[in-house]
Amino acid sequence: MSTANLLHQAMTYQSPSEIPMSSWIVPAAWIHYGEEMFKFAKEYPDFVSYIPELDRMEMWMAPSYCLGEWVDEWGCVWSNTHAGLEGIVTGHPVPNREDILTMKLPTNTDGRVPHGFLYLRLLDLRGFEEAMIDFAEECDELQILIDKVVEHNLRQLDYALPKLDAPYMVLGDDLGMQNGLAIGTEKWRKYMKPAFKKIYDKIHAAGKDVYMHTDGMICDIMPDLAEIGATMINPQFRANGLDNLVRVCKGKIPINLDLDRQLFPYATPSQLDDHVRECVEALYLPEGGLGISIEICYDVPLQNAAALFDAARKYKNYRG
Repeated sequence: MSTANLLHQAMTYQSPSEIPMSSWIVPAAWIHYGEEMFKFAKEYPDFVSYIPELDRMEMWMAPSYCLGEWVDEWGCVWSNTHAGLEGIVTGHPVPNREDILTMKLPTNTDGRVPHGFLYLRLLDLRGFEEAMIDFAEECDELQILIDKVVEHNLRQLDYALPKLDAPYMVLGDDLGMQNGLAIGTEKWRKYMKPAFKKIYDKIHAAGKDVYMHTDGMICDIMPDLAEIGATMINPQFRANGLDNLVRVCKGKIPINLDLDRQLFPYATPSQLDDHVRECVEALYLPEGGLGISIEICYDVPLQNAAALFDAARKYKNYRG
């Protein structure tokens, strides 16, 4: 059975035959290791389903991962100084509140709902400081901007959902920082929770489940995300902590756990095996609710990447 099908069984508590284990190799790792990474990937076809062509990496990568500047459909200017890692928005097209009132929505209807489609989109459009002031002062323009961003996403879903073959839609928007939400839980619930619900409702109305990736410390709002329709959440180990994830999620909120990326470059292979085992032992339930996600960046030694994949193979059949 494919990892996608196993993951859907896990997110809907259908007692998957094994714990779904998945990986993503960041484009910068392919660039950094070159042929070594290609040889490595061929040893783990169960984790690396697509091997890009090294001399055509720029065609494969999203524009925000390429060197230089790129302007997206909203007019946000992305800058990148490290090919293969995602850049940052350095040019914000709506710097003044009054500009929100006249801001036009993008005209594209290509079905893309990219990472940072809602909350991060507000920050990209306004700039972090201005957006934080908007939330602090709760200006009328804030809700207008949120409504415009939601409107565009709903229009994109109208195009994307009829073409979606998978039983779930993958969404990504980083809601947390290292120690919590920048806008706090109260204002997140007031402004962002209803906005996300509109997106999730649209997906569920099409008969699809919602897979929600979100980085940062989000334990406080994970029950809210589940309440409004996130079928499975993809949280980070390091930011949230294993004890918190067990307390908040086990048997209640299906998660595809993003293992500790900050540990990967520095641990021994034995420590990485212990890390995978610890997470599986703590969160496993026979009926499901657990997946494991492994992200490999250019700073992870290939022997450590191998240790992680080997451990995932070992513990995917864990039964407690």
